[in-house]
Amino acid sequence: MWLLVTIIVFFSARWLCQKFNSPFMNPLLVSLAVLIPLLTYLKVPFESYYADNQWINYLLQPAVVALAYPLYEQLPQIRANWRIIMLACGVGSVMSMLTASMIAVYLNADISLIASLLGKSVTTPIAMEVSSNLGGEPAIAAILVLIVGLFGAIMAYPIYNLLNITHPIAKGLTMGTVSHALGTATCAEKDGQDAAFSSLALVVCGVITSILAPSFFTFALWLAN
Repeated sequence: MWLLVTIIVFFSARWLCQKFNSPFMNPLLVSLAVLIPLLTYLKVPFESYYADNQWINYLLQPAVVALAYPLYEQLPQIRANWRIIMLACGVGSVMSMLTASMIAVYLNADISLIASLLGKSVTTPIAMEVSSNLGGEPAIAAILVLIVGLFGAIMAYPIYNLLNITHPIAKGLTMGTVSHALGTATCAEKDGQDAAFSSLALVVCGVITSILAPSFFTFALWLAN
C-alpha cells in the first residue's frame, strides 16, 4: 500500500513542481511535506513504511550505477580537465570538513556530533560509515546529508543564475561536491552535462572525505582541548 502511495505522491509532486517555476518547488521536498504529516497522522511506524518500500530501496543501487552513463559521455572533457576536477573536489571536501569541525568546536558541540558532521556533504552511505567509524551517530549523519542535499537542490541553480555561472563543469562540480546525490538528481533534470560532472564530484569527494575525515576529527579534538 505505502509503495503505491509513495509513487503517487512523488509523481504528483513532480508534476506540480513543473507547473510552478520556484526553487522551493522540489519534488523531494514536496513529497516529504506530504508523506511525513500523513504517516504521523495515521500513526504508521517507520518500520512498516520502510518495509512496504523495499522495492524502491532495491532500485537505488542500479539508479546510482546509471549515473555512470552521462559520465561516460563526458570522458573527453574529463580527461582534458582532470586537474581542475581534482582541485575543485579536493578543496571542496577539505573546506566542508574544516568549516564544519571549526564551527562545531566553537559552539562547544558534543564530540559525537562533530563526528557526525564531517560527512555531511557526501552521499548517505559514506557519511553514515564515516560517522560510525569516528564514534558519531549514523542517524544524525543521514539527517544532515538530507538537509545539505535539499539546500543545494533548492538553492544552487538560482545562485548560478544570480552569478551568471553557465559552464557545466562549474555547475556540476560544485553541486556534486556540496549536495551529493540529491544535487546530482536535480542536475539530471536540468542538464545532462551538469549531471555528469556532479556524479563525478560525488564519487571523488566521497573517496577524499573517507580518507581525510579521521585526520579532521583528530584536529577537531585538538581544537576542543
